[in-house]
Amino acid sequence: MSLLLKLARHSRWTLCVALVTSLISGFGNAGLVALINQALSASAAQLAQLGWQFFALGVVVLATRTVSQTLFMGLGQRAKASLRMQTIRRLGDASFRHLEQQGAARSLAVLTQDLDAIVMLFVRMPALAMQSAVIVGCLAYLSVLSWQILLVAIVTIGIGAAGFRVANGRALFHLRASRQREDDLVRHFRALFDGAKELKLHRLRRAAFIDSTLSTNVEAVRVQRTRGYVLYAAAASWGSFILFAFIGITLFVVARVLPMSSHVMSGYAMVFLYMIMPIESLLSAIPNIGTARVALERIEAVNAELPLENGLDAPEKRAFGSIVLDGVTHRYFREKENDVFTLGPVSLTFEPGELVYLIGGNGSGKTTLAKLIVGLYAPESGRIVLDGVPLGEADRDSYRQLFSVVFSDFFLFDNLLGMRFDGLDQTAQDLLVHLQLDHKVSIKDGVFSTLELSQGQRKRLALLVAYLEDRPFYLFDEWAADQDPLFKEVFYRKLLPGLKAKGKTVVVITHDDRYFHLADRYIKLEYGQLVQTGAGAGEVTQARPAAH
Repeated sequence: MSLLLKLARHSRWTLCVALVTSLISGFGNAGLVALINQALSASAAQLAQLGWQFFALGVVVLATRTVSQTLFMGLGQRAKASLRMQTIRRLGDASFRHLEQQGAARSLAVLTQDLDAIVMLFVRMPALAMQSAVIVGCLAYLSVLSWQILLVAIVTIGIGAAGFRVANGRALFHLRASRQREDDLVRHFRALFDGAKELKLHRLRRAAFIDSTLSTNVEAVRVQRTRGYVLYAAAASWGSFILFAFIGITLFVVARVLPMSSHVMSGYAMVFLYMIMPIESLLSAIPNIGTARVALERIEAVNAELPLENGLDAPEKRAFGSIVLDGVTHRYFREKENDVFTLGPVSLTFEPGELVYLIGGNGSGKTTLAKLIVGLYAPESGRIVLDGVPLGEADRDSYRQLFSVVFSDFFLFDNLLGMRFDGLDQTAQDLLVHLQLDHKVSIKDGVFSTLELSQGQRKRLALLVAYLEDRPFYLFDEWAADQDPLFKEVFYRKLLPGLKAKGKTVVVITHDDRYFHLADRYIKLEYGQLVQTGAGAGEVTQARPAAH
C-alpha cells in the first residue's frame, strides 16, 4: 500500500477535507436519527425547535456529502493518472531485457484494469467514511440511552467482526489467484488478434485455442472470482445476521433482565433498524477494498520487477571514432527448441564510413548480435569499448543514442516524436517522394496522415524516420525482405552507399546474396558463433574462419 500512501501525502489536504466532510455527513445522519427519536416523545413546543434543528442538520448533511463525493471522485482520477504515469515512466526507464522478460500482458492489465479497481475504491470512499461515522454516531447515542446494552452491542459486533475476518481472508485469496490468471487471459486475448490469420487458416487450431486454451482460462477466472465474491457475500450476510441477533437479544433477553423504559427500548430498536443499511453498505464495499488492495500489490510488483537503468540523464553521444565488441556473449532460453542459446564470444570492430553485411542462417543469432551492438542487451561477459573506453552501465543509454535501427519486427509511431527542426515537414515530404509514398502518406506538423500501408510501405516509412534521426550508426534488420525488386535495387545500390558517403557506419542484416559484393566487409554467424569475416561477397565461400 506504499504507493497509495505516497499519493495520499501529495494530496493530504484534499484527502483530509474529503474525510472530514464524510465524517460530518455520517455523524449528521446519526444526529437526524436521534432527533427523530426525541420527536416521538416531544411536546408541541419542543417539536418546533426540533424541526428547525432537523432542517439545519439535513442541509449540513447534504452539503458535506456532496463536497465529500466530489473531492473523492477527483482524488480517484488523480490517483489513477498518477499511478498510470508512474508505471509508464517505469516501463520507459527499464532495461529492454527486463521488458522482454516481463512481457506486455501484465503491464497492460496494470495500466487498465488494476487502475480502474483503485478508482472504484475512491468512488466508494465517501460511503465508507459516512457509513462508518453513522455507525459510530449511532453507537454513541445508544451509550447515552443505556451503557449496559452498548456493552452487549460491542461484544456482538466483535463476534461478527471475527467471522467476517475469516471469510474476508479467504475471499482475498481467491481474488489474488483470479487476478494472476487474468494475465494469461490478456496474453491469449492478444493472440486471438495477432494470430487471426493462422487461426482462420486452421480450423482445428482455432477450435483448440478457443475451446481449450481460452475457455479453460475463462472458466478458471470465473470460478475463482465467484468464490471470492460469494465469500464476501457470506461475510456480509453474517454481519446482517449478527445485527438482527443483537436486536433479538436486546428485545427478548436483555429487556427481561434489566429494567428499561419503553422509550429506551423503542430508541434501541429504531437506531439498530436504521443501522442495518449503513452496516450492509459498509460490508458491500469490502470487495472494492480487497480488489484495490490486490491491484496495488500488482502495480508495486510490476514496478519492482523493472529496475531502473542508470545514466538516463547523461548527455547524448552524437559521434564516435570506433566501437569494439571484445569477447561479448549473451545467453537466452528458446522455448521452441527447449534449450539455452549462446551467442559468442564475439569480437568485432566498427568504424565510421563503412558498410558491413551481417549474414548467416535463420536462428544463427544475427538479431541478438544487433541488439548487443546497439546497446539494447548488456553483454553477460566481455565488454563494449567506445573510443577506447569500456562502456559502463551508466553510459549505456547515452551510447544507444548513436544508433538508428529498423528491426524486422519494428514498430512505427504515427508521428515524428522527438524530432523538431526547421523544415521538418518539407524534408519528410521530399523523402516520401523519393520512397514513392507521397501518393499514400502526407505529413503535417510532424504527424503522418495514415499508417494503413502494406508491410513493405511501412518499412519504407520506418526508413524515412531513421534518415531524419541522422545518427552516426545505422542498422537494418532484413529491411529489404518485404520490398519489390525495384526497391531492393534502390536500397542496396543508392540508399546504403548514400549513407556511407555521409560518413555513417551501416550494418545490414540480409540474405540477399546478389548484393553481398557491395559491402566493404561481411560478418557471418552460425549457431551463435562468428565463423567467417571477409571483404566483399566474392570471398564469402573462400574466406578464412573468424578467430575466436
